[in-house]
Amino acid sequence: MLKARNLLLVPQRWKGGKTRWSIQQKKKNNTDRALENFDDFYGSVFGVRWRNIRAALLTENKYIAMVNNFGDNEKTCSRLEMDGAINVRALVQLAKERQQNGTQQQLETAKITHSQVGDKMDAITKKQKDKEIHSIYPVNANETQVPENLDYNTTNTSTGPEQNKEAPLTNVTQAAVSIDHTRIVDPEHGTGALYDFIPASSIKGMEDWIPESDHYKYYQTNADFPLQFELEQDFTFPENLALYTYEMGNCSEFRPPNKCLTGVLSHYLMDGASILPPLLLNVKPGERVLDACAAPGGKSLLMLQTLYPEQLVCNDVMESRVNRIRKVMKEYLFDFDERWLDQQRLILNQCDARNLDDYGSYDKILVDVPCTNDRHSLMENDNNIFKPTRVKERLRIPELQAGILANCLRLLKPGGSLMYSTCSLSPVQNDGVVHMALQKAFNEDGLTFIVKDLSFVTQLFSDIYRFEYPKSLKYGQMVLPYLPANFGPMYFSKITRTE
Repeated sequence: MLKARNLLLVPQRWKGGKTRWSIQQKKKNNTDRALENFDDFYGSVFGVRWRNIRAALLTENKYIAMVNNFGDNEKTCSRLEMDGAINVRALVQLAKERQQNGTQQQLETAKITHSQVGDKMDAITKKQKDKEIHSIYPVNANETQVPENLDYNTTNTSTGPEQNKEAPLTNVTQAAVSIDHTRIVDPEHGTGALYDFIPASSIKGMEDWIPESDHYKYYQTNADFPLQFELEQDFTFPENLALYTYEMGNCSEFRPPNKCLTGVLSHYLMDGASILPPLLLNVKPGERVLDACAAPGGKSLLMLQTLYPEQLVCNDVMESRVNRIRKVMKEYLFDFDERWLDQQRLILNQCDARNLDDYGSYDKILVDVPCTNDRHSLMENDNNIFKPTRVKERLRIPELQAGILANCLRLLKPGGSLMYSTCSLSPVQNDGVVHMALQKAFNEDGLTFIVKDLSFVTQLFSDIYRFEYPKSLKYGQMVLPYLPANFGPMYFSKITRTE
């Protein structure tokens, strides 16, 4: 007969150190870096409003359906209306009727006001600059001051005024070691860190080091060039364009596109805020139009759906991106090769937009530049601009954007209009870049422009979008992410070349 024995179970912790699952720290990914950056920057720009914007950005965005005129358009419209979607043209018409009742009062309130973001940006830049200085020149207990600017031309990392060049080697070594401990970079975060420290001599790669504060300094609003503003009142919704959305607060999803009898897809789904830049560009029949950064092609397709452009040039910098445009057009344009390409109603072009040189030849230009793409940066780790190895690329985005915009301004005919847009909340990439490009176009080419104030026209879309306060913007308008109407972000600025 078996007898049960009393067993004494002694708990024993498995040895694993920092690799044990229960104590292992969560690895920071690209979306975490983006959120950390936005909390710091946008939290300062938008204040208490950032909490609601942040919640919307971290939630799936809403779409608008663009009905394809080259498919079964009447059938598609009926299906969308049966699903509860509303025709955007009908909402705009209702808003226009309301607007006509108080036109004079709304014209008074729509007058351009100077941006109030300037003081905030100065404070943000100073704060970031101080943070960077203290990270490179840590203040010890016996130190009383740090340099006013980062000096990248000297290899001396000490900042005390009494520092002797012939100081004992032990003192220099101790100082280097203390700094080294504050600069350690965890290898698991990749090799793209900005600060690789070499003790007691210099910072490796400092010639390529870009301070974050320099990124913010791109934002300038003090104009030293001719600057004109004009209230935009001319807008007519294209007769042939059918766009559908769900009312504010309704987060229903659209049915996926289906193939029509003509072989093309029935409708195109895009972020709702993306319709505004090509729509408010106000393309007229017979005009020659350029989409300078066209991929993936949704905004170009919208302009073609109006049936207005005599010729549309879709340009992008990489072959893969041009191929994405080609794929979209083949899916939505009937008889794509013979009717569109062969007749040159549509031209696909691969070129860096900064190098386009057919100056003074376009009636309308859409410049939807590469940007931080805020929503994508918070939702997707792949192709994320906040990847550690892309830090230099991210901080030089405003320089790239200003170069593209300044060159595209030269491509306009006298009297022609351009729409600059980004899907970023950053004042640096928005008003800051517009200012830089206008200044560059005047200083280098003597060109002058009129900035169109779109605040009166955007009131027609107030039932669909949540717009930023006009007082916070100088050169454009912006759709803010907002949970009941979760579109955007989308900044857009309309500029007309003077005769």
